Amino acid sequence: MIKLLRYLKPFWMTIVLVVALLFGQAWAELELPAYMQNIVDIGLQNNGIESDVYHYISKIHMESVLKFATVDQKQKILNAYELIEPQQAAPTQKEEVPSLEKEPVYFLKEDINEEDRDTLRQIWNRIELCTMIASQSKEPMTINEQTVPALQKQAETILKQQGSSLLDSMQSQLLKREYESLGMDMEAMQQNYILHGGLVMLGYACISALCAIAVGFLTARLAAGFSRHVRKDVFEKVTSFSRQNFQHFSTSTLITRTTNDVQQVQMAFMMILRIVLYAPIIGIGALIHVINSEADLTWIIALTIVILLSLVGMLFMLVMPKFKIMQQLTDALNRIVQEILDGMPVIRAFNRQETEQEKFFQRNRNITKVSLFTTRTMSLMMPLMMFVLNGTTLLILWFGAGQVDAGQIQIGSIMAFMQYSMQVIMAFLMLTAVSIMLPRANVSAQRINEVLKAPVYVQESKHPKLFDPNEKGVVRFENVSFKYPDAHEYVLEDISFETKPGEMTALIGSTGSGKSTLINLVPRFYDVSSGAIFVDGQNIKDVKEHDLRQRIGYVPQKGILLSGTIESNLKYANENATNNQIEEALSISQAKEFVDQKPDKEQSEIAQGGTNVSGGQRQRLSIARAIMKKPEIYIFDDSFSALDYATDAKLREALMKKARKDKSTILVVAQRISTILDAEQIIVLDEGKIVGKGTHDELMKSCQVYREIALSQLSKEELGYAA
Repeated sequence: MIKLLRYLKPFWMTIVLVVALLFGQAWAELELPAYMQNIVDIGLQNNGIESDVYHYISKIHMESVLKFATVDQKQKILNAYELIEPQQAAPTQKEEVPSLEKEPVYFLKEDINEEDRDTLRQIWNRIELCTMIASQSKEPMTINEQTVPALQKQAETILKQQGSSLLDSMQSQLLKREYESLGMDMEAMQQNYILHGGLVMLGYACISALCAIAVGFLTARLAAGFSRHVRKDVFEKVTSFSRQNFQHFSTSTLITRTTNDVQQVQMAFMMILRIVLYAPIIGIGALIHVINSEADLTWIIALTIVILLSLVGMLFMLVMPKFKIMQQLTDALNRIVQEILDGMPVIRAFNRQETEQEKFFQRNRNITKVSLFTTRTMSLMMPLMMFVLNGTTLLILWFGAGQVDAGQIQIGSIMAFMQYSMQVIMAFLMLTAVSIMLPRANVSAQRINEVLKAPVYVQESKHPKLFDPNEKGVVRFENVSFKYPDAHEYVLEDISFETKPGEMTALIGSTGSGKSTLINLVPRFYDVSSGAIFVDGQNIKDVKEHDLRQRIGYVPQKGILLSGTIESNLKYANENATNNQIEEALSISQAKEFVDQKPDKEQSEIAQGGTNVSGGQRQRLSIARAIMKKPEIYIFDDSFSALDYATDAKLREALMKKARKDKSTILVVAQRISTILDAEQIIVLDEGKIVGKGTHDELMKSCQVYREIALSQLSKEELGYAA
C-alpha cells in the first residue's frame, strides 16, 4: 500500500486538517472521565466543595483550631486570611456568608497563589488531625506549646499511613460542617457544581461529535478522491496496454482490480485516517492518565494487552493466507461469469447449461468456503475481545474496591481509571479490527500496483519524427521478424514487402500462418522483434502512436460495436462527421439498406458489443466506422468473413473506388479467395514466412500454397486456371 501513497499528495492539506480534528476529538474524549470523576468525588461526595482549604471560617472556629498550630503555622494561616467584621462587610459578602450579619468571619485572600494554597492545605490537614486526635483521647489533654509538637508528630505519622483521598474526604466534611454553621446553602452549592460539570461534559461531548462528523466527511471525500485517481490511472494504463500485456492480465482480473481491489484500498485508507491515526492518539493520551492515576492498577492494563495480542496473533495466523486466495477466487468467478455470458448461444446450442452451471457452482462454492472460514474465524474475535474487556472491568472493580475500602482512593477516581482503561483497550481493539482489513487491502494494493507497474512493451519515442508527406499511404516491411515474449520460436520471419496508395495488398495463408499477427504490427499492437516497418517514410517506432493510428482505419476480425446508437458508433471515428459523411460511409459499407429499414434509422440503439444486430451487420457497421475516419491506410483483419458473396463484392467495389479516389492503401487479411482476386498484390504466408508474392494470376502459376488454397474454394473454371 505504501506504493499507492503518492495518490494522497493532492490531499495533504485535508490530511493535516483530519489529524488536527482527530487530536481535537481525542482531547475532548480524554476530558470527559476527569469531569465525571469530579462530579462523583466533589459534586456528590463532597457536596460541591472544590477546595480542601477553608475559604470562609468563623473567628470562633479559627481561634479554637489555632491552638493546635505551631507558631510558624499560625503565622502562615493568619497571613492568608482577612478578618471581616459585620459592620465592615459588603452586601455581596453578607449574601455569600449569611452569618457575617452577626459575627466576624475570616475570608481567604484572593491573591493566594497555588504554592501557598498547597502549603495551607497541608497545614489544615495536620491541624484537623490534631483536633481529631485530641477529641478521641480517653484522658483529658491540655493543649499548650509543649503538647502541640507531640500531636503534630502523631498527625505526621497518620498522614504517611493514610491515602490523600481519605484526608481530602475528611477535610471536605469539616469544610461542609463549617460552611453550614456559617449559614451557607450547601444543597444549592452542590447542585450548581453538578450542573456546571454536566454542562461542561456536554460541551466536550459536542466538540467530540463535531470533530468526528468532520473527520468522517473529510475522510470520505479524501478516500473517494484517492480511488478516483487510482481508477483513472489504472484505466489509462490498461488502455495503453499492448496485446502482449493482455496475455498476462485477463479481462476478468482487470475488472476485479479496477473495481473490487480499488474499493478494498479505499476502505482501508478511510480506516487508516479515521481509526489507525486516532487510536494511538486516544490510546497514548488515556495511558498517560492511567499512569498518573492514584489507582495502582496499571498492571491490569498490561495483562489485558498481552492477552489481546496473543488472541489476535492466533487469529491472524489462521486467516491471513486466505485473503490472497479470496481475491484470486474472485478473479476466477468473474472469469467464469464472463465466459458464460459471452458464450450463452453456444452453451444453449449444445445443451451444456448444466455443465456450465456446475462450473459456476464449483467456483462459487470455493469462494463461499474460504469466505465462511475467514468470517467464522474472525467472528470469534468480538466475543473473545468482549470477554477480555469485561474481565478487565471486573479486575479493576475488584482491586479498586479494596483501595477504596482502605481509603487510598475515592470512588470517582476508580470510575475515571476504568474509563481511561477502556479507552486504552478500545484503542488497541480498533487497531486490531483495522489490521484485519489492512492485509486484504495490501493484497489488493499489490494487485493494483502490478497493473500500474506493468511494462509497456510498445514504447513511445522520446524524440518523435514527422511523417514524409511525399510517401502518403506507403507501408513498407523490411526484414521483419516477430516472436511473442518468452517464446522461443518466431511467429513471423524475414517479412519484406511494400504497399502503394490506391491499391489493395492482401494477406492469405492457412490458419496459424501469422496473417493477423502481421497486420497487427502496423498499428503497433505489437512491436517487431527485428527488422522495421515504415509508414509514410518513417519507422513506426520513431513516430507518435497517436499520429500513426490517426492514419489508420482498423477493422478487427470480430466486429466490435459500443453501446449507444448507430450514429454514435460511426462518430466514434470522427466526432465532427456530417450527415452526408454518415450516409456515404453506410452506402459504401452496404449497411444503408438495413439501417434505413429500422424505425429510428441512425438513431437506433446498439446493445453492448452489438449483440442486437447480426454478425454481418456488425461487420458492415465496423467497416463504415473505419471509412468515416478517411484514413490513409485501411486494415481489414478478415473483416468480410460474415458477408455473403454478393455483398462482399459490392462492398469491395465501392471501397476500391473510395480508396483510389482518396489514394488510400488497403491491407486485407482474407480467408476467401474471392475477396482478394482483384488485389494488386497478394502476400502468401506459410508458417510465418512469405512463400508467394504477386497478383492472383501470377501466384496461380508460381505458388503451390496459394494454388492449393484457391482450388479448395473455387473451381478451375471460376479461377480461370488451366492446369
